[in-house]
Amino acid sequence: MQGGVGAFTRAMARAMADLGHEVRVLTSVKAAGGDEPGVPVDAIIDRWRYGALRAAEGWARAHNLDAVNLQYQTAAYNMSPFIHFLPRTLRRVAPVFTTFHDLRVPYLFPKAGMLRFFLVLAMARGSTGTIVTNHEDESILAVDPRVKRLRRIAIGSNVRAAVPPGYDRAAWRAQIGAGPGDLVVGYFGFLNMSKGAHVLVGAAAKARAAGVPIRLLMVGGRAGDSDPTNLEYGKTVDGLIAHLGMEDRIHWTGFVDDAAVSGHLLACDLCALPYRDGVSYRRGTFMAAIAHGCAVVTTMPDVDIPELMSGQNVRLVPRRDADALAEAIIELADKPDVRARLGRGARELAALFTWDKLAAETLAFFEEVLERYLPSDPVL
Repeated sequence: MQGGVGAFTRAMARAMADLGHEVRVLTSVKAAGGDEPGVPVDAIIDRWRYGALRAAEGWARAHNLDAVNLQYQTAAYNMSPFIHFLPRTLRRVAPVFTTFHDLRVPYLFPKAGMLRFFLVLAMARGSTGTIVTNHEDESILAVDPRVKRLRRIAIGSNVRAAVPPGYDRAAWRAQIGAGPGDLVVGYFGFLNMSKGAHVLVGAAAKARAAGVPIRLLMVGGRAGDSDPTNLEYGKTVDGLIAHLGMEDRIHWTGFVDDAAVSGHLLACDLCALPYRDGVSYRRGTFMAAIAHGCAVVTTMPDVDIPELMSGQNVRLVPRRDADALAEAIIELADKPDVRARLGRGARELAALFTWDKLAAETLAFFEEVLERYLPSDPVL
C-alpha cells in the first residue's frame, strides 16, 4: 500500500524476520498479494469497523502470538475510531505494543481534534508498551503518568538506498529534460498540506526568476492510500503551478518502485522538504533523502534535535517561508562543494537509523517489557 506506515511495516517486518523471528502482518484487503519473503501478509480487513476488532482478536489467537505491534497513524485506518480500542481488545490474547507514527490529528470538524486526541491517549494508556518515533511525540506522552513503558525508536528510510544496475546519472537527468547546467531539486512524498509542496513551488519560481536554471523533480505518488485530503490539496498545488507558469520546469514520476525512487533521488542536486511543522524523524521521506546522501534543505524542527546540524548534515530554513527556501536554493545552486558536504553529513546521520539497528532496538524493548512487567501486570 502506498504510504509511510505500509513502507515502515514492510521494512520492519523484513528486518525482524532476518533476525530470526516469526513475523506475520494483519492488514487491509488493499494489500492483497503483498507477501514479503518469510513474512506472511494476512490482508483480510475490509473496513476498520467494529468487526475488524473481532477479526484481529481471532487472528492473534489462531496464530498463538507472543506480542502484537500495532502500527498507528490516524489516516492509515480511514479515520475510524474503532482502531483506538484494538489494544484493549487484543490484550485478552497477547501483549500489545502500539507504535505511534504521528500523534497529530487531522481536521475533521470543530473540536473533533480534542475528541480524537483523547482516543489516542486512551490507546496509549491501554497498550502494554508504547513506542513513539520522534522527539515531539515523546514530549507529549511522557508527561502522562498513565502512559507506561514508553520508548522512542526512530523510523528508517522507507526506501532502500540502492543504485539501480547500470545506473547513469546523466541519463536519468536527461529523462526529465535536465541538462548538465540545470539544478535538479527533488521533492519526495505525497502532496499533503503538511509537507509544504506549495511552498516549494513558490520558492522554485522565485529561484527561477533570480536566474537559477531550476527543475523540480517530484518523486512518488501524489495522493496515496490514506489521506483523502491529499486529492484536494493536489489540485491547489496544480493551480499554483499554472499561476506561476512553472509547468515546463516540473517533472512528476508518479508512484514508482524503490529502485526508481533511488535512481531519481541520486539524480538530484538538492532535495527540498519544506515541512510545515518542521523536520522530524517521523518523516520517512526525510529519512529516505538522508539515506541516499542527498543535500537536504528542510524546515527547522519544532523541538531540539541534537543530531541535526544546519550546514553540516542538513540546511535548515524557517517554516512556511518560500522566500527563505528560495534564498537557500539560490545560495546552494553555485556551491557544489557545500552540497557535497551536506550529502556526506546526511549519510553519516542515516547510519544511525538502519533497519537492522531499529529492529533490534524494538525487539529489545518488547523483551524488556515482557520480562519485567508481564507476570505482574493486572491488565493482562
